[in-house]
Amino acid sequence: MFFYLINLIIMIFSPEHECMDGQAREKLQLAHLKNLVEMLYARVPFYREKMNSLGVAPEDIHALGDIRKLPFTTKDDLRENYPRGLLACPKDRIVEVHMSSGTTGKPVVDEYTQNDINIWRESMARTLAGGGCTRDDVVQNCYGYGLFTGGPGAHYGAMTIGAEVLPMSSGNTARQLMVMQDFGSTMLTCTPSYALYMSEEAEDAGIDLKKLPINKGCFGAEPWSENMRKEIEARYGMKAYDIYGLTEIIGPGVAFECEAQNGLHINEDFFYPEIIDPATGDPLPDGEKGELVFTTLTKEGTPMLRYRTRDITFLIREPCSCGRTTVRMHRLFGRTDDMLIIRGVNVFPSQIEQALIEIEGTEPQYLIVVNRGESHLDEVELQVEVKKEFFTDETRGLEVLRNKIEGVMKSKLQIGLKVKLVEPKTIERSIGKAKRVIDNRRI
Repeated sequence: MFFYLINLIIMIFSPEHECMDGQAREKLQLAHLKNLVEMLYARVPFYREKMNSLGVAPEDIHALGDIRKLPFTTKDDLRENYPRGLLACPKDRIVEVHMSSGTTGKPVVDEYTQNDINIWRESMARTLAGGGCTRDDVVQNCYGYGLFTGGPGAHYGAMTIGAEVLPMSSGNTARQLMVMQDFGSTMLTCTPSYALYMSEEAEDAGIDLKKLPINKGCFGAEPWSENMRKEIEARYGMKAYDIYGLTEIIGPGVAFECEAQNGLHINEDFFYPEIIDPATGDPLPDGEKGELVFTTLTKEGTPMLRYRTRDITFLIREPCSCGRTTVRMHRLFGRTDDMLIIRGVNVFPSQIEQALIEIEGTEPQYLIVVNRGESHLDEVELQVEVKKEFFTDETRGLEVLRNKIEGVMKSKLQIGLKVKLVEPKTIERSIGKAKRVIDNRRI
């Protein structure tokens, strides 16, 4: 019992909230939801009009299940209300602003009061603690700083725990590796694709990452497979944890893995999750895969009501061995807007990645190129990097590998695709989110 309590203190940042009784948590969530709906109806014309159009008012919310009466919010809604159409508090209460890149339209804006920042700090402290971070750690933070939420979020969380933070931001990989060695970094925070890229650069520089103090990492901002996790853990000799968040909700810190690595614990005293059918919007039961929806129960600056994330997952309510009682979400399967429909078959890039890493001789780097052929049928080319020793082998070895990959993809995806084997480091690397798909059908 004594050991369990010690472990609880070290690994669980806020036991009183993360291990709360389920009924007490639901009572708290309902109180927050009622306050949120009243505030949005009174202060944000966009939400008042949405609720009026559905014939729902704040006094209609009596139970958590009544959230289904309320309207959804989409990314298009946020863009149409750029820059401050969704602000729910006086402007002079805003202390910080973040936003997405806006590469596919106007940027998505998230505005924070001081209380919102405090919630973010708390959420990210729980997140990093879930990955084993303590005040004794040196956290090398390679998420981007600036308007992007990744860098500041991880920074706030590490500082709240009391750890030492190296605010590296992304890029300049040679310097990253130098600092990692010289300052004895023990925890890495970045996108999983950048973690792999750093490991490649370390190998080229003759640096054995497994001999460094770094022993754990929190990776997110893009979907990644279980096999990619194993690859990162093998290259660094670390334990790699998945974390989840998005600018529209608060940034990173919405959900995180604990040491059990069996789903991501949602900070549901702050963020209320739902799973819906992406086609109909109807709620789905726990355990059934669908689109993840979040309501920010306590946000003051730019609260979100039933925000459709487009991420595909399902919820898990069975007890977790770590002692937390919060609901968990399965690791992401992909996004509805990343899903490719190839000849009528739904394909997620993560499915391809999962299959590839199991095939000996390939690197965890790939690119999917989709074209519409002369016969108006979809044609898919999968470019796969091959380990350098294969390119010194005879041509027959490459042909055998190519045929093997095509066979595995046909078996797992139920579609045929053309595989092109390319030399190591041929596919462009990213210091942020990896680009895995080029869909020329949309051009």
